[in-house]
Amino acid sequence: MKPLRRLMITITAGLAAMSLTPAAQAAPNPVLASPYLYQWGAKPNPVTVMNQTGVKAFTLAFILSDGGCNPAWDGQRPLTGADATLIRNIRAAGGDVIPSFGGWSGRKLGPNCSSATALAAAYQKVIDAYQLKAIDIDIENTDEFENATVQDRVLGALKIVKQRNPAIKTVVTMPTNRSGLNSWGTRLVTRSKELAAPVDVWAVMPFNFGGPSDLVAGTKSAVDGLKNHVKATFGLTDDAAYRRSGLSSMNGVTDTGETVTTAQFRAIRDWAAGKHLSRFTFWATNRDRGNCGASGSDCSGTNQGTYDFTKIVAGYTG
Repeated sequence: MKPLRRLMITITAGLAAMSLTPAAQAAPNPVLASPYLYQWGAKPNPVTVMNQTGVKAFTLAFILSDGGCNPAWDGQRPLTGADATLIRNIRAAGGDVIPSFGGWSGRKLGPNCSSATALAAAYQKVIDAYQLKAIDIDIENTDEFENATVQDRVLGALKIVKQRNPAIKTVVTMPTNRSGLNSWGTRLVTRSKELAAPVDVWAVMPFNFGGPSDLVAGTKSAVDGLKNHVKATFGLTDDAAYRRSGLSSMNGVTDTGETVTTAQFRAIRDWAAGKHLSRFTFWATNRDRGNCGASGSDCSGTNQGTYDFTKIVAGYTG
């Protein structure tokens, strides 16, 4: 083979390989399709879940207060140790994570930090520890969500976080009514505009409405209500407002006796994709098992295959 032809073939092969590299190594978006994973109850190996489902990201719950204004996993474990190893393993397998701050129970950082500056510093510790691309603020209950002072503190902290980390994506996840945000939810979104606190994605948890109901319809109406308030607050189009919105469902039987089947969850996913929601997730992969008895921390309480809900999330492209 002549040297010039050999050189041309080598260059062509190299370009072909380069064209495949970005797709093969594209970093996952930790916000878009990342089911919650927690470190109590059944604790599946996330790499095993990734290999079996195709999911590429997890929302890790929860970062809480250790008693003061210092972040700790579940309020107990330091940022180093098993949780850091778990994150390294997920990333080594080609995935990524978005830690979630807050939740329903436990000591939250919002009430335990004295100011927005102090709270931002607590968030920053976690961001720096894991070189994060995104954080989720799961704001619930009377200590954070139904507290005007703490709401403002959280928003002020997120403003500071964005100033220090312009590229980081911020998600705020909150409860909802069937028709959309309650008064505390509408306040939170409105105050973010008033305080110039940028939030990339507003997500609602459309379940626990108080008893059995059609959660496909309830999810659609709840997200539509969120979208309408985001649209009105920020002067957006419907499409732009949907793209600033998201949802976090619950697999199987909820705390108040509602049920989300895999077929219903697939219908919710397809609707969310049609609206281009920026976040589609559920609580939680730990419960993504069926035919295992009553619903709880390690069982959905429904007839399903293992990781069926996680597989549905893995197919979400926004």
